[in-house]
Amino acid sequence: MNTFKTPPKGGMTDAMARSAAALTASQADDYEDDKDPFKVGDSIVYAAHGVGRVDRIGMEEIVGTTLEMIQISFPGNQMTLRIPLTKARKAGLRKIVTRDIVEKAMAIIKGKPHVSKGMWARRAVAYQEKINSGDLIQIAEVLRDLRRNVDSLDGSFSERKLFEAAQERFVSEVAVLENKDPTTVLQELTATMKAA
Repeated sequence: MNTFKTPPKGGMTDAMARSAAALTASQADDYEDDKDPFKVGDSIVYAAHGVGRVDRIGMEEIVGTTLEMIQISFPGNQMTLRIPLTKARKAGLRKIVTRDIVEKAMAIIKGKPHVSKGMWARRAVAYQEKINSGDLIQIAEVLRDLRRNVDSLDGSFSERKLFEAAQERFVSEVAVLENKDPTTVLQELTATMKAA
């Protein structure tokens, strides 16, 4: 009978962790060139999780290497995330979009939906990738293409879920940018999609 054995202390796992921590520390120069660094209290978007807030930025020791870490909380899903500051942008962390980008996204939402005749499974994967990109323009494309689901029972359950996920991402970011209640932003977005 085979039993799972953990590697001995100081084995391959610790060496790999040290190597990764050292590599991250050596990339600190990339962060020095950041023209618009993150600050505590900033509202940010993390591609895979949506809108969050920077709680803390500080030095921490990870596997014997000191790294500058950024801690982000996501109130919407009660999650806290800590990542090395030098890797923040590469990991998909960015500041809230500008009003100009929101206007471009709204123009896309008002456009004619792109109807694809491909298999739904492939289209669903593509839509999910757009949502997880954290890019407001790509999220707007998902809303445009699936907007027939606004206040209707058309489409499948998975189609509706993708639409709702894109809508939640879009609304949460615009609400932070415009300092509005998400419900108000959702009502405005819904009105825009119905008018299109």
